Amino acid sequence: MKQLIEAIVKPLVDYPDKVQVVKDESVNRIVYKLSVHPEDMGKVIGKQGRVAKSIRTIVYSAAGSHQKKTYVDILD
Repeated sequence: MKQLIEAIVKPLVDYPDKVQVVKDESVNRIVYKLSVHPEDMGKVIGKQGRVAKSIRTIVYSAAGSHQKKTYVDILD
C-alpha cells in the first residue's frame, strides 16, 4: 500500500524525493501518514480537497480486503 501511495503522489509533485509515507498500525486500523515538501502541499490536496479525496478513495478500495480499517493522513 505504501508503494501505491508513492506511485500516485510522486508524479503530482515538484519534489518527488521529499515524498514520505509512514505506516502506523494498531490493533484495528492502519494509518498511512503522507508528508511532502511544503510547496507541494497544494498539489496533493487539490482544489477543495479533490486530489486528496481521490487518493484516499483509491487506497480504501485497494485495502478493502484487509481486516483492518485503513486511513490516509496528509501531514503538514
